[in-house]
This record gives sequence, C-alpha cells and structure tokens, in this order.
Amino acid sequence: MGAGQDLPRRPDDVIPAQVELIYERGLKYLAQSQNAKGCWNDGVGGEPGVVGLCVAAFLAHGEDPNHGSYAKTIRSGLDYILSQQNESNGYIGNSMYNHAFATKALAESYGVIDHPKIAPALKKAVELILNAQKRNHFGAWRYTPESRDADTTVTGGQLVTLFAARNAGLAVPDEAIKKGLAYLATCRGSDGSVGYTSSSGGKPTLTAIGLLCSSLAKERDSKGYLASLNFLKGNLDYRDRYYPYYYEYYMAQALFHADEEVWKDWNARNARYLGTIQGRDGSFPGNQGASFSTAGALLSLALNYRYLPIYEK
Repeated sequence: MGAGQDLPRRPDDVIPAQVELIYERGLKYLAQSQNAKGCWNDGVGGEPGVVGLCVAAFLAHGEDPNHGSYAKTIRSGLDYILSQQNESNGYIGNSMYNHAFATKALAESYGVIDHPKIAPALKKAVELILNAQKRNHFGAWRYTPESRDADTTVTGGQLVTLFAARNAGLAVPDEAIKKGLAYLATCRGSDGSVGYTSSSGGKPTLTAIGLLCSSLAKERDSKGYLASLNFLKGNLDYRDRYYPYYYEYYMAQALFHADEEVWKDWNARNARYLGTIQGRDGSFPGNQGASFSTAGALLSLALNYRYLPIYEK
C-alpha cells in the first residue's frame, strides 16, 4: 500500500436521492460496458485519459478498489492506464490531455489500493509534467511534452493533476504551481473570463478551469479571482455546445471551492438536468462516446460525496 491518502468518510450531509440514483446507474453502465482490456470501445473510450476519468468516477463515489463490488472495474482501468505508459519517459498516451487525466487517476488511487506499480508510474508521470513545463516558453503546457506554446485547458489539466499528486504525498515544487497560475492569469480578461490562449474570447468552461486552479492554490484574494467568480455566477445556465461534460466537470469543482452556496444552487440544477438526459442503460449521450460522457456527468455530481481529497475544502 502506498503512503498516500486514505479515502475520507462520507460526510454527514444527506446525499440527494436523485444524485445517488443517477450516480449508481452511471457506475453500473460503466462497469458493464468496460472491455477485457480495461478500457471502453466507444468514441474516445480507449484513451487512457478517459479511462482515468472513469476510474475517478468510481473512487469519487467511495467505491472500494480492493474488495468492493467495483474493485475489478477499477483495477482493470488502472492496469490499462499503466500499460499505456512509456517506460522510458513516463508519458501516458499520446497527448498531454491524456497524460493529465491518467496521471490524476493514479494519484487518486495511490495509497488506497494495494498495487505495487502505481507508485513508480505516478512518480515518472509527475516528473514528465514538471519537465515539460521547464521546457515551455510560457511556463505552462500544451498538447505534447515538447510543446513550446500553451493553452488554458491543457495547463489547467496539468495543474489540477499536480494538486492531486501533492495531496497523495508527492513533492510538487511551489514554483511549478506559481508559473502555471501566472500563465492562466495572463489569459484572464477584464471581466474575469478566461480565454484559450489569451485574454480575449473568454468562455465559462475556461474560466471555471482558471478559478478552480486558483482555489486549489488557496489564492482567492485577488481582484482577478473575484472577477472570474462573478463571471461564472452570471453564467449559471450556460451549456458548452461542444464539450458539455468537460464544462460540467470543471464548473462543479470551481463553484464548490469558491462559493458553496452558489454551488448548491448550480448542483441542484445540474442534477435535474442530468436526470432528464441519462439513458435507460445509465449512460449519457455525447459525440465523444458514452464512457467519456458518463464519467464527466458523474464527476460533475461527485462533490456531493467529498470522497477524494481534491473534492474537499
């Protein structure tokens, strides 16, 4: 067993019945549709980052990865992620998106599952993130470890993963966090919105990423932070046309860490909405495939459970 975190207990808060129903049905779908390799056959379900999100969806519900009813599903997913790692440099998959979400799943599993390969794999994966940042002109990240340019989605993914790794007990330099946050700040407009590669064209999805990273870093006192929070408060009914579940995944976390009362309102709306679009088999629709859509939808509800350290205050 690694020397990482233990899964915290379920809070005293009563879990809304609708949330629990949606979540249980979604997990059942993911478990039943996982293939023998440990990934999924739909859309992007074979990408290790998506498998990482699926694994996280189980852990975020408090499922036991050692002896529980979904232990085999979780372990198979982790084994698949490990099989996709380059042994020489620690790179998982073929993009930094994949690498971030796959590494985050390893960090969230470290210390709560008896699996000897996770610790060395996680260490290598985190080192790759840090080394990629050192080579990057902006002190941030983009599509590959060699990228010299940056964007807010990839950068946000790496930062959240570094926080998860730090929660698991790995050493993550403060300087790496500060540089990543500094890049995100350059992409924040005067209205608080965050753009893709600059401060123009800001969107709620990108703003949620930026706000979450600042919250996890405990940097909540700046005017920019408050402006971003106000921007999101003014867009509570927003739906991302292209990546709706990616948006919900980040929006839930951003609001939870920034303003719990606003999160409660948004969470209730989100649960009602997800309840209307969930399929009879427990899956969620989307052009990226049902595994990605379902994992993203469930993780947008996972703050109700507070099992993962990164989902705690």
